Amino acid sequence: MPRTFDDARSWAQLGTGLFIRAADLHDAGLDGPSTLPGWTRKHLVAHIAANADALGNLVHWAATGEHTPMYASPEERAAGIERGAVLPAGELTAWLRRSATGLAASMSALSDEQWQSPVVTAQGRTVPATELPWMRSREVCVHAIDLGTGPTFADLPAGFLAALCDDVAAKRAKDGGPALILEAAGTGARWELPGEGEPTVLTGALHDITAYLTGREHALTAPGGGPAPALTRWL
Repeated sequence: MPRTFDDARSWAQLGTGLFIRAADLHDAGLDGPSTLPGWTRKHLVAHIAANADALGNLVHWAATGEHTPMYASPEERAAGIERGAVLPAGELTAWLRRSATGLAASMSALSDEQWQSPVVTAQGRTVPATELPWMRSREVCVHAIDLGTGPTFADLPAGFLAALCDDVAAKRAKDGGPALILEAAGTGARWELPGEGEPTVLTGALHDITAYLTGREHALTAPGGGPAPALTRWL
């Protein structure tokens, strides 16, 4: 079943809470490595805090019609994360909570008409503002896992996992790679990715399929017990 606007708003709220709880650490914990190469947990927290502020810019755009891009430039986006990554834990997590609260409040203030306003993402896509909760839910839910402090894909709602698989599979189908058939055991969900060679059929839990498609640790194996085909980076 396709995701709905209400689904995305619910997942964004759930994922925000999950991320904030997973990031509730002192300096020693936040200074430790995340599961993303080259990033500490502080980098991830700064990224999520900055993402809320950036999406808030798009909410302002939708509310007022004033052209307000997410970030001034890719360079400024990266610099903001690096500045956040050296903040003391208390300041960093305060920014995380403040930015999340501000984004939720500004979204709640949008009218039905304003939610239909077109805005432009950091990747240059023009989308209706109704896409913003989905964009936020992907960030907070996936990166809560990337913190490496406990949450896993198995902790996320099945509807979110299936919607994320739809998104990632559609992108990977355009980017090329190995031909795949992915079957989520016990759900009837199935994704086919065109690509090189005969399709490899991978069957497993929905959360493992989601982890595999997004390039995270998973338990899937190819028929015969070998490793699942390697995938290129998702984003």
